[in-house]
Amino acid sequence: MSTYLDVLIALRRIMRAIDLHSKQLVRVSGLTAPQLLVLKEVQLLGHAKPSIVAKNVHLSQATVTSIIDRLERAGLIRRERSQKDRRAVDLTLTEEGERKLKDAPDLLQADFIKRFEKLEDWERSLLLSSIQRVAGMMDAGDLDVAPILEIGDLKPEEEQHDFH
Repeated sequence: MSTYLDVLIALRRIMRAIDLHSKQLVRVSGLTAPQLLVLKEVQLLGHAKPSIVAKNVHLSQATVTSIIDRLERAGLIRRERSQKDRRAVDLTLTEEGERKLKDAPDLLQADFIKRFEKLEDWERSLLLSSIQRVAGMMDAGDLDVAPILEIGDLKPEEEQHDFH
């Protein structure tokens, strides 16, 4: 078999693993990985500015605003006027948001990070440079991404397809 086919098969396996984990995450928690990531960041920061959340999770402000809108509609996050600057908005978790985070499974990258950190420095560097090269070869170098995939609604999958 050709080496490029081996690479493509390995990439497909990675994509499939991410897809399966994302679907399980939505099934178990009702949250997508980006939504969970935003909730975790808001929890970590306490009173969080949306722009800081976007920067910290490596997503555009527009993407994070869309996620925040969904989380707010679901009652998991609250926008409040900043006590320090009344023009600014802070994000806080609701009690339901705290509960969702407590009950949510780990993101796929949690296991990956543990294994990655056990590698030697040279192995980590080699992997990083190789994957960055592959991303460049696929014209994916400038895409808006975080270390997670998939942005979806908070409705269960069957409700998303309801056209009534």
